[in-house]
Amino acid sequence: MSETAGPNPFGRVEDDGTVYVVTSEGERRVGQVPDVEPAEALAFYVRRFQTLETEVGLLEARVKSGALGVEEARKSIESHRKNITDANAVGDLASLLVRLEALTPAVEAQQEQRRAEKAKAAEQAKAEKERMVSEAEKLAQGNDWRGGVNRFRALLEEWKALPRIDRATDDALWHRFSSARTTYTRRRKAQFAEQNKKRESAKQLKEQIIEEARPLATSTEWGPTAGAFRDLMARWKAAGSAPRAEDDKLWATFRGIQDEFFAARDAAMAEQDKEFIGNQQAKEALLDEAEKTILPVTDLAAARTQFRDFLAKFNEYGKVPRDAIRPLDARVRKLETAVKEAEAEEWRRTDPEARQRAADTVAMFAGQIDKLTKQAEKYEAEGKEKKAKEARDSIAFNQTLLEQAQKSLDEFKA
Repeated sequence: MSETAGPNPFGRVEDDGTVYVVTSEGERRVGQVPDVEPAEALAFYVRRFQTLETEVGLLEARVKSGALGVEEARKSIESHRKNITDANAVGDLASLLVRLEALTPAVEAQQEQRRAEKAKAAEQAKAEKERMVSEAEKLAQGNDWRGGVNRFRALLEEWKALPRIDRATDDALWHRFSSARTTYTRRRKAQFAEQNKKRESAKQLKEQIIEEARPLATSTEWGPTAGAFRDLMARWKAAGSAPRAEDDKLWATFRGIQDEFFAARDAAMAEQDKEFIGNQQAKEALLDEAEKTILPVTDLAAARTQFRDFLAKFNEYGKVPRDAIRPLDARVRKLETAVKEAEAEEWRRTDPEARQRAADTVAMFAGQIDKLTKQAEKYEAEGKEKKAKEARDSIAFNQTLLEQAQKSLDEFKA
């Protein structure tokens, strides 16, 4: 048997087309390609080697990029090792095995990195779950019945998205979270049950108020009935809210009854106002005349008489329209106030006790000035200029006070 033409350090071909691969352990038959040129037979098995080489290159790239999980990478390396060791191919199979072996440290490093990342993720997940448990326990003791239920729902979704940590810690945290949610749910249901009970009670109270209001709708006792409706309204507000849909209907019914009464009252009052318009006009004419003759008050005795006569005539006229009552009363009070203020001023000016107090004040300041004048003259005679000046300054100050007191005294009638 002659060897192949075309040298290849990793393989040879015999004349019958049998192909051998050369390894460190010697030659190994890899196959036979009969009836072809030796170079072609060898090339067939070289291409198989090249395919293996390409696969190893792809595996290297995937391992380095981290595209494979650690276990998947190990299985791939082992699978490629078996394929290369027993491969029916011609090439440097040993170098491919060396390249595979070189991947093992990278896979181990990735495993360590992933362990560290997993541990870090577990710590973060633990911290997040502890935070969520604390928030849940706080929510469980609160009274935010609408926002709380939405927040618990969001926390549950966040919890599901987090990875599990060690079983004992995870179970303990979940137990606390679940217990908080259960506590909140029970309290919320109890609160709503209590609210529903109150709303049902409010509904019954409002139905009773409506029944009491119905006969009042046709009453013509305007004053007492309006007061009765005010009392019913106070009770209505104190009753609280009935279930929303029913509360609106109950209010519409009660409001309709009130509107019926007040509409009838307003119509009756409007009719009465037509009858009272003459009284209004007469009273306004009296006021116009009184304001001209009394204001401003310059003669108190005449003003008293004029106001008394005006008031007697004013009261002879009967009721006026409702919207005229307050403006007329305000004008009458203005006249009355002016007369009373004039009386007060008159009394102030004629009060003998007040006049005497004013006279005493004038006498006091006059006496003080006489005393200070004598002192000043004495000091001047003795040559005590400083003390004389102080006395003269005091005289000037007391003189000002005396003038003010004299003005007050002059205001009193003799």
